[in-house]
Parts: sequence; structure tokens; C-alpha cells
Amino acid sequence: MTRRITHRLIEARNRSTAISIATALIVSAASCGRKTDQTKVATSDSMAAMKGMAMDTAARTTASDSNSITLTAAQIEHGKIQWTPAALGQSSTSAVIPGTIIPNENRTARLSAPAEGRITTVRVQPGDRVGRGQVLVSLLGPGAGSAQSDVSKAASQVVAMRAQAGYARAARNRAERLLTLKAIPRQDYERAIADDESAQASLAQALAEQRRAISSAEQLGAGGSVSGEMVLRSPLSGVVLTREAQPGAVVAAGTQLVSVTDPSSLWLQVNAPEKLASLFRVGGILHFSVPAYPADRFDARVTAVGAALDPDSRTLLVRATILNGNQKLKPEMLASVSVEGDGSSTVLVIPDDAIQLFDGRPAVFVAKPGSAGDATFVRRFVEIGSRTGSTVAVTRGLAAGELIVYAGAFSVKAELQKGSMPAMDM
Repeated sequence: MTRRITHRLIEARNRSTAISIATALIVSAASCGRKTDQTKVATSDSMAAMKGMAMDTAARTTASDSNSITLTAAQIEHGKIQWTPAALGQSSTSAVIPGTIIPNENRTARLSAPAEGRITTVRVQPGDRVGRGQVLVSLLGPGAGSAQSDVSKAASQVVAMRAQAGYARAARNRAERLLTLKAIPRQDYERAIADDESAQASLAQALAEQRRAISSAEQLGAGGSVSGEMVLRSPLSGVVLTREAQPGAVVAAGTQLVSVTDPSSLWLQVNAPEKLASLFRVGGILHFSVPAYPADRFDARVTAVGAALDPDSRTLLVRATILNGNQKLKPEMLASVSVEGDGSSTVLVIPDDAIQLFDGRPAVFVAKPGSAGDATFVRRFVEIGSRTGSTVAVTRGLAAGELIVYAGAFSVKAELQKGSMPAMDM
């Protein structure tokens, strides 16, 4: 009896353990099933998100062309992007180009050493006002001594030749009187005439040599005394522009020592680009300003236009004369020159806000609208001309009727530069 009861208890315990193990297995299997489903859902959601990101990237920019970008309707509305057709309009032919103020070479004297010598005295400084004939520099040199000696010799020769010519003329007159009285043969009279003519010719030659010696001495700035001194005098009234002379220095012939200019007249020099060459003509008026007087406006009249372009810079040399009576302007000042052509020309005119700079080059965005409110924007480099108010003329790179972005162009530029950045590897 006792053994039977014990056996039944063991069977009951085994059935209870089996039921617990089965229940645990069922719960574990259900849990694994839920985790698998959640993993599948998460993986599906992640793939969908990546697909959406890829679709958004494809909607924002085209990988094949770094000069274009496609934006969705939402992006266009968010960036407040608007476009309008490029239209023809009237634009004045004008431009602003740099220029330089230089001395008027017609009123400038650059004095050089007339011969080899040693500088003894320099009597002026840059900026000093000088008068015509004022002594600027003194030198000593053997050339000046020789020239002064030649002048003295020529003067002595003239004196001697003049005495001989006087004696010969008196002898001729005396022979003529004696011939009238038949006191001398005609042969003696003819000899007196020949002597007189020879003496006059010698006198003329001596005078010519004296003039040559004096001219040579004057060119050297040599005085009357035989001291070898050379003096440089200002040939005009003005101001000392430069001074290279230094006392005690030995210089060769032709070495520049001092320059003097008349500041009441200056030149405005402009190197005009080839495309603006037609705006310059002799007699035209140029308006310009300088940084020293930003509120003032100055005028200059064109006096010379180059006959050919510079082959290296492809620019045309233009020179205008400035009347500088108040002497406010100084040589070597930089100027901003405004030049205007006659009338106006028909060109493409677009809003100024449409122009965007890429590495310093002007460009516009040409819009190509899509069917779903989206649009593709293509960057187009252009050449611009004159500006009038809030508009700018386009001379090259754009055709009439093309849609150009005039509002939100900077947003398009930012999106284009963002889309051109290298993608990160996943």
C-alpha cells in the first residue's frame, strides 16, 4: 500500500515538471517571434528612411553636373526663389576704370649732367618752388674748362681777325685813290682788293668759331671764367619734382640730377580695356575722383589716344590733360575714371540681385521649371556691362527670354555649393 502511494506521487511530480517545461518553451517561442517581427519592422523602417534620404538627395542635386541643381517645390517656396525672363532694354555705354595722374611731360624738364664732373652744390629740395633761370646744381669738370678755354681763344682770334680786316680795308681804299691819280699800277690795286676780301673772310670764320665755342659752353652751363664750373638752371617756373644729385658725387654725362615740372597742368593716363576702346576720342571729357578728395569730382580733356593696343595687356593708352590751377592734385595719385559714350545701346538687362560671384566671376542661375512645382537651376557665367540703378547689362553668356533667378539667387548658390560637397561613405 505504501509503495503504491509513493509511485503515484512520483508520477504526479513528473507530469507537473513536464507541464512547466512545455509552458516555458511556448513562452520562449512566442517571445522570439515578437523580437523577430520587431527586427523586421525596424529594418524595414530603416531602409525606408535611407530610401527617402536618397530620394531627397536626388531631388536636390544632379550628380552628373556640378553646375546645376534641382530643388523641390517646398525648397523653392522656403528659399523664396523667383525667376523672370531676361529682356532687352536700353543701357548707357559707360564704365569706371582706374587711372594715374602723372606730370605733363610738355611742361616738365629733366636736367642731366651735361658732361662728366663732380657735383659741388645742390641748391634745391623736392617740393621747392623755383623760377625760370634759377641755379639748381653746380658741377666741376674738365669738359667745362676746355669749353671755356675755347671761348677765350675764339674771342682772341676774332680780335686779331678784326684788326687784319680793318687794315686790309684801309689799304684797299688807299689803293683805290692812288689808282684814280694813276700813282700806282692797276695790279697793285687788284692785290689790295684781294687782301681785303681775304681778311673779311677770315674775320667771318673767326666769328663763326666764336659762336660755336660760346654755344658749346652754354650747353655745358660753363661761365665766362676758365674755372671748369658747370651750372644747371631751371628752364621753367614750377616745383622740383625729384632730386638725384648729391654733393661730392662724380657723375657721367647724361646722369639725371633734378627734374622740375609746372604743376598747373598734369596728365591723366588710362589703360583702357579693348572692349571700351570705342568710348575714347580726342577732345572728349573724362570725369574722375581721387582718394585724397573723395567728395570732389575733377575733369580732364582727352588729348591723345593710342594708335594700337598693347600686345601684352590688350589695353589702349589714353592720355588727358588736367587743368590744375589750385594745385590740389599731385603726380602719381590714383584716380577712378568715369567714361560715358554717346547715347545708349540695346542689351539684355537683368536685376542686379541676379548676379552671383563664383571665384570673382559673375554668374546667373537659369531656371528650368518642372511639372511638379520643382525646378532645375543651371549656373551660367556671364559678362556684365554698365549698371543703371538696380539693373545691370549683360553683354555675353545669356539669351533673351531665358528664365533667370532674380530673388533667392543666394539660396540657390548655397544649395549648389552644398550639393557639390563630397559625399560621406556609409
